[in-house]
Amino acid sequence: MKQTSPAKVTDLHILYLHGFLSSPQSKKAQQTLRYCQSLGIADRLLIPSMLDGPAETIEQLEDLIDGIPLHQLGVIGSSLGGYYATWIAEEFGVPAVLINPAVRPFELWEDHLGEHKNYYSDHIHVVTRDHIAELKSLDRHPLKYPEQFMVMLQTGDEVLDYRDAEEKFQDSRLLIHENGDHSYQQYDAELPVVIEFLLSRIDRSAR
Repeated sequence: MKQTSPAKVTDLHILYLHGFLSSPQSKKAQQTLRYCQSLGIADRLLIPSMLDGPAETIEQLEDLIDGIPLHQLGVIGSSLGGYYATWIAEEFGVPAVLINPAVRPFELWEDHLGEHKNYYSDHIHVVTRDHIAELKSLDRHPLKYPEQFMVMLQTGDEVLDYRDAEEKFQDSRLLIHENGDHSYQQYDAELPVVIEFLLSRIDRSAR
């Protein structure tokens, strides 16, 4: 039986997805970029600016990963980006690391209808009821590939109840740290574990 060699870090393509009202300039996105630079794979890291509604965002992300070998793709998603990352991982069968992910953001958006200013720019995000419906259509439950997820949670998350993600991803790899906050403190210290997980899941043989 032919055996494949262990995946090398240079085999890995990474898609990093920021949260709602966030940006590629966010602290975790920039920490991910610097770590990838240190590994020599910055040219294989994509950090899109997601400024549109859910349906347009998914279309944008599908266009971005078109042409990337799926057996070399790993996704990192924070907060709402974790929700999108869940959809991508389930849709395309790729591994994902989720950081304090939103589990049912369509419920939260009921209280966020209207205009919201981006934290890093003057861009105005508009949340509509159509966007809520689009977001709900992306929900993946139950998971088809729970083993493809590593979920990083901090119990002090002041925006999302970490127990929702703990329940949904109970059959996935869970890293739960006491206290912390929604931004996920000391994320940079966890990056070696993040990359190690993605490498352990990508398959160098063609799907």
